[in-house]
Amino acid sequence: MQKYQSMKKCSKDEKSFKKGIFITFEGIEGSGKTTQVNLLKDFLKQNKIKSLFIREPGSTILSEKIREILLNTEIPIEPLSELFLFLSSRAQITKELIIPALKRGEIVVSDRFLDATVAYQGYGRGFDIKFIGSLNAAAAFGLKPDLTFLLDLPTQNGFKRLDKKLDRLERESKVFHQKVREGYLKVADENKERIVVINALKGTSEIHKKIKSVVMLKFGKLFEEKKISE
Repeated sequence: MQKYQSMKKCSKDEKSFKKGIFITFEGIEGSGKTTQVNLLKDFLKQNKIKSLFIREPGSTILSEKIREILLNTEIPIEPLSELFLFLSSRAQITKELIIPALKRGEIVVSDRFLDATVAYQGYGRGFDIKFIGSLNAAAAFGLKPDLTFLLDLPTQNGFKRLDKKLDRLERESKVFHQKVREGYLKVADENKERIVVINALKGTSEIHKKIKSVVMLKFGKLFEEKKISE
């Protein structure tokens, strides 16, 4: 049996595939992150920048199957099982899609990643944060985002934006989602060099403009190198 890689080895491997740029979007339900992901997708496409857009869980055959299970309202899921399902999806999508794209030098944008597990399963479900951190490092093969946008808004506003047909996580109590929001803000406070908190109560175009300005300020010069040839 192949021996499992140590965290130290994962860290070394990370450097070997960081030719591209990895950007993630986070936020509670109804925060509008998916809308902003799509707007950034259009922006990069218009500027002919090589990019890959994914959602988590999802985007691979296995991960989409896991997503169906996780969001199914008719399947009771033990919190520990839920945690490992999310991690399994992350391991698959990281190895199958993210790492190869970064090796090719592409811009990878993900709708959720490591921070979601800390916020939802750590602060929301109550699992030990250090325990979550170790599992996250393993499931992501040592990979961390270069830049994360946290779209923050009060939980009551998020609930008002949701469709009437709620999935399993959306049906959780307001207390749960408040814990998730507070968890996200704690993670952001501890990772100020990586996470940009944006007021999600602002207009869609205003938020997009802010995201574009941050991205170009941080990666503008690199983007010129990654444009698709005519």
